[in-house]
Amino acid sequence: MSYFLNTDEIVQTIRMIEQEHLDVRTITLGLSLLDCAAGDIRKTAGKVYEKICREARSLVPVGEAIEREFGIPIVNKRVSVTPVALIAGGCGEDLVPIAEAMDRSAREVGVNYIGGFSALVQKGFTTGDEKLLRAIPQALAQTDIVCSSVNVGSTKAGINMDAVALMGQRVLDVAQATSDRDGIGAAKLVVFCNIPQDVPFMAGAYLGVGEPDVVIDVGVSGPGVVKKALDRLIEEKNNGRHITVDDVAETIKFTAFKVTRVGEIIGRDVAKELGIPFGVADLSLA
Repeated sequence: MSYFLNTDEIVQTIRMIEQEHLDVRTITLGLSLLDCAAGDIRKTAGKVYEKICREARSLVPVGEAIEREFGIPIVNKRVSVTPVALIAGGCGEDLVPIAEAMDRSAREVGVNYIGGFSALVQKGFTTGDEKLLRAIPQALAQTDIVCSSVNVGSTKAGINMDAVALMGQRVLDVAQATSDRDGIGAAKLVVFCNIPQDVPFMAGAYLGVGEPDVVIDVGVSGPGVVKKALDRLIEEKNNGRHITVDDVAETIKFTAFKVTRVGEIIGRDVAKELGIPFGVADLSLA
């Protein structure tokens, strides 16, 4: 369905940007690393570095060009990758070199963060999962912008209580390993239950299995816009208009549509410039 903005809606969008704190919170390049598994930690880390540098090299310049074209702030440019545990089972015992390769490549292409030093262990541990969980404290201590996540339970599979106990200790280990930086490593580690199939948002970002080899996701943050819309509704009520729950719901729905539409337009342009598929425009009101 096509959607055309009239003059009034263009003015509303400008107001949302200038006065109501609308911005594109992130454009995230999702990148599959499944073809990087090499059975040797150095070779695997090398392939990870090369692929991230190759596929994400234009993300920041394209994002900055889109910002200038539309006049809409894009606060973060990020990369998410396949959960590293899926490619690391046969790579030796120490997976820190993969985290270091992720960090070097992400800093080289200029993104804010890279996520995906992750494992999904809600039903149990594979060899790769166990290696990754052991590596998390050192990996987050020796890198600057790598983020890690572990899913320990789900409604369908139940809760892996061994994983819960282990991750409780890992959070402490990470905080202690980065104690000289106020425990910043713990802020880059997320422990999930019911993790979504694909997550473009830090610090728990990773590219889900079943996603394309490369994909763009967009997160739009518009809490100020929604608040202002509801404030205007309250003003109408104070001026004598009868306001119902349906009015509130319609206001939120219409405002959310306009906000996410901005994200969709940005995402499609970024994906077009990079020559890759466009995933989702996701509304964040947190």
